[in-house]
Amino acid sequence: MPGLFDPVTLGALQLRNRIVMAPMTRARAGTARVPNAIMAEHYAQRAGAGLIISEASQVSVQGTGSAFTPGIHTDEQVAGWREVTGAVHERGGQIVLQLWHVGRVSHVSMQEGGHAPVAPSAVRGNVNTFTEQGFEPTSEPRALLREEVAGVVDQFRLGAARAMESGFDGVELHGANGYLIDQFLRDGVNRRADDYGGSIENRCRLLLEVTDAIAAEVGAERTGVRLSPFTVTWDCIDSDPGPLFLHAVRELDARGLAFVEIVERMNTSAATSGDGEGDLGFTPEDVRAAYRGALIVNGGYDQSRAAEAVASGHAQAVSFARPYVSNPDLAERFAAGQPIAPEAPITALYGGGAAGYTDFPPAERASA
Repeated sequence: MPGLFDPVTLGALQLRNRIVMAPMTRARAGTARVPNAIMAEHYAQRAGAGLIISEASQVSVQGTGSAFTPGIHTDEQVAGWREVTGAVHERGGQIVLQLWHVGRVSHVSMQEGGHAPVAPSAVRGNVNTFTEQGFEPTSEPRALLREEVAGVVDQFRLGAARAMESGFDGVELHGANGYLIDQFLRDGVNRRADDYGGSIENRCRLLLEVTDAIAAEVGAERTGVRLSPFTVTWDCIDSDPGPLFLHAVRELDARGLAFVEIVERMNTSAATSGDGEGDLGFTPEDVRAAYRGALIVNGGYDQSRAAEAVASGHAQAVSFARPYVSNPDLAERFAAGQPIAPEAPITALYGGGAAGYTDFPPAERASA
């Protein structure tokens, strides 16, 4: 029976434990959007995780939608990320880069030439995004032309190639949380009449084409995908998510990926397809049955529930987000049976400097 602190192999990734740091936008890359020394320190502090999944990093200017977030489409960004990966590797950690295109969750101020953000269809959400002026309503998107889709696929492929050039151990495709890939999946946003819209197979086409392009570039054994079947983010809804996501994970299962990461926590807001948990017609156990490969699960897990998920075979590893903000040594605290620090205030999450980012002491200093 595997334990939370046992090593595990995910494709080409050899994890020393099954505790994963989940991707979290922290907006510390400045206006240049280049990874910097404070980011290298932040990630190195958390290298005790079996695997770090980096914050989402845009694959192009077009894919940008939040202020002060890093990218992976320029030489300067590659050089900046190389400092981050080097710092993590020096402490014995492993790190993969999450590849991101926000689609309609953007603002004209972040788009080249002030153009409209792109989306599967010209469907504007009741959504705010983080700009240099604070949170502002997203701009009206335009529908991607059919002939433009291949270019978006190539943005992800090039991002994956640059990630490996930056020293990452692999990549994760951000297919979750209401961003471009998720927008193509869900019929509340995707109203296309071509071969990228309508049927479940068509709406999954971009997810699978991008996954295949990344895997061809860096190897399936270094490719992961994140999906959020049970949550609705950024007003991105679907009329029947069960058949959609079970088809998606079966297709991903056939590709021999390093891992799939599933956000499991149910969204009980009115934006869901019903009244909340239990009404979506499928469960995390259904996803596990459809996906037989290495699975990372996420969604409000504590140490006890994470250990149960691993021991039962439900997941090979568990990713933690907010606990890693104020506990740089979360894995070490779990292993030593030490208490974890309280969650950081939300004001510390997005933007700023060291405060609320690199100034949380490890347990031995906290108790000294």
